[in-house]
Amino acid sequence: MTYSIIGSGNVGTALARQFARSGIAVGLANTRGAASIAALCTELGDHVSALSLRDALQADVIVLAIPFRAHQAVAAMAPGWQGKIVIDAMNTYGVPIEELRGQASSDVVAGAYAGAALVKTFNQLPARLLAQAPAEHGGRRVMFVSSNDDAAAAEVASLVERLGFAAIGLGTIREGGALLGMGGALILQNLVKHV
Repeated sequence: MTYSIIGSGNVGTALARQFARSGIAVGLANTRGAASIAALCTELGDHVSALSLRDALQADVIVLAIPFRAHQAVAAMAPGWQGKIVIDAMNTYGVPIEELRGQASSDVVAGAYAGAALVKTFNQLPARLLAQAPAEHGGRRVMFVSSNDDAAAAEVASLVERLGFAAIGLGTIREGGALLGMGGALILQNLVKHV
């Protein structure tokens, strides 16, 4: 599997640090071009490479770490999404609920990435915690995973584990969203699983 992260803000950079720490190769891209993140990628080491947005879309697994409203523009850049896993690491801060048309935010995203298997994860921790080593107090920081595609959820849960987190499945997008919504994300933030 090949991986890319779209977005080099706080969340995208935090995730790139986790890939680098775990020795997993990943491409990092943003709308400003590879040159704008070259220094960051050099700092993170050999496992993180600066890519153009178009090159990043060639990966098997693509993490969206961008403002929620930017997902449609990124989706329009590829001719199709068949066979891809798209990880929704976005939150809908500042997006009116009417804009979601009664759907879970990840269902809205899935509509823009028709043909891809969408998985929701990497979004419940603040970026400062997401950037830290996942091991804490003798356990591993929890990362929730939800998807309407069981095979994609299992693939992403495996990646979450390889990055050092403890993956916990929350079922479908709607089931996971209901648990994390309405303040649940704050309550369930920074849980540590002990084995």
